[in-house]
Amino acid sequence: MDDLKYGTRNKRGDWKPSGKIQFAPVLDWPFRPVRFVKWLVSLDGFFLPWNALFGVMGFLLWWFLTPGTEYTQHFSAGWILYLLARNALLVFIFYGGWHLRLYIQKAQGNTFKYDGKWPSTDNSAFLFRRQNVDNLIWTFASAVPIWTAFEVGMLWASANGYLPTVSWTEHPIYCAFLLILTPFWADFHFYLIHRLIHWPPLYKYVHSVHHNNVNPGPFSGLAMHPVEHLLYFSSALIYVVVPASPMHFITQLLLKALGPAQTHAGFDRVVVGEDKTIDTHAYAHYLHHKYFECNYADALIPLDKWFGTFHDGTPEKQQEMDKRMAARAAKWNRQ
Repeated sequence: MDDLKYGTRNKRGDWKPSGKIQFAPVLDWPFRPVRFVKWLVSLDGFFLPWNALFGVMGFLLWWFLTPGTEYTQHFSAGWILYLLARNALLVFIFYGGWHLRLYIQKAQGNTFKYDGKWPSTDNSAFLFRRQNVDNLIWTFASAVPIWTAFEVGMLWASANGYLPTVSWTEHPIYCAFLLILTPFWADFHFYLIHRLIHWPPLYKYVHSVHHNNVNPGPFSGLAMHPVEHLLYFSSALIYVVVPASPMHFITQLLLKALGPAQTHAGFDRVVVGEDKTIDTHAYAHYLHHKYFECNYADALIPLDKWFGTFHDGTPEKQQEMDKRMAARAAKWNRQ
């Protein structure tokens, strides 16, 4: 497939899509119902493929692969280690699938790849100087255990009546609506904690671990400092005050755990046929990794637009960001 029909490539081999990043048409005013419906039902829209995938996976985990309350009422090594192994296997399969196809098999070469280079194999910024090794260590030694710890705590609290719980059978409309809101809360929470960890002291000692991945790959998604993992997965704590089913916090944690594989894929689209592709919706976050001080959220809610940190990929927005960064640097130099 010729990706130059969809974007441009510079002399370094870096590819960028044509057009510009747009926010989801949820808060458009005046409201445009036709665009909104298309966004909801299109293949590259809100539900399909990614949110539908995580919703289905969340249901399957809850119904078939999560211990019942007779186990989770009491802390015990058996069910806790089971969840740890289950989550590690999920990450290995999901992230490994992305990495295998795009970076080991290189099934589509550099077609739709933002950065013309491949992951670093000799860079002192990474553990053992290898980007992939570094990413795997942070993912399995920190991300998976902390994700599991949040899940264990929430399941225990739910089983013992410490969380406000509602049943799908008694309140199906409320539960379905709450599930649809899951990505929106995840985006809002991510923006808040993301701005926090760009505060210079936290950035230096915590968030810089993630930002070493200027040219991210799938496993870069969860390559974070443990403090960042604690903040990142804390989105599930909303269900301490919001009545929900255990499926909701399981799905929320699953979305946070597996979603970064897609947004850090390093490719704009995945080729699935001679003339068919699937949008990764990764460009906004790739620009954040490239320029650091923009696109703190993932364009589901226009928070970056409201707070002046939005970069839509156009030269005009690049100039705006350069001016903003120059003004901030000048302010720091005067202090």
